Amino acid sequence: MANCVSFEAVSRADARVLILGTLPGAESLKRQQYYAKKENSFWRIMGELIGASPELPYEDRLSRLKLHGVALWDVCASAERVGSLDSSIRSPIANDFCSFFKTHKRVELMCFNGQPAEKLFRRNAPAGLPAMRQIVLPSTSPAHARMRFDEKLSRWSEALKEFVD
Repeated sequence: MANCVSFEAVSRADARVLILGTLPGAESLKRQQYYAKKENSFWRIMGELIGASPELPYEDRLSRLKLHGVALWDVCASAERVGSLDSSIRSPIANDFCSFFKTHKRVELMCFNGQPAEKLFRRNAPAGLPAMRQIVLPSTSPAHARMRFDEKLSRWSEALKEFVD
């Protein structure tokens, strides 16, 4: 088992949406980028919704997220894991959500990038966080291949339609 450490949150204080994954996978850790694996559909979806397409340089994609009020982070600050599968995550330690929400008071919607992120959040996040809408979206991971891209895009688009323009 290897110790994996999450990245810093991508956000501005005026963010209205927080998208949470579980923990960066092997390719993301290697490249030090959220959703770096080419087969992951996160950046394709963000490209369709806010113009943060995978063809743009990584820093430009992050800027587009922030410009559109979208914050990006992971549930886990660190955990033990071999490989990239969420089912291999052991001994997770949650990110500091209390501090995050103290400085991001406008967040109205928390989106989980797949059920594993939501389950990890429920088990590991502290009590007393602000109440807000929460939605589990289809995982953008290539491991969630049973759902076509068009269906994932439709579900993500519906969830974020009032927040991104």
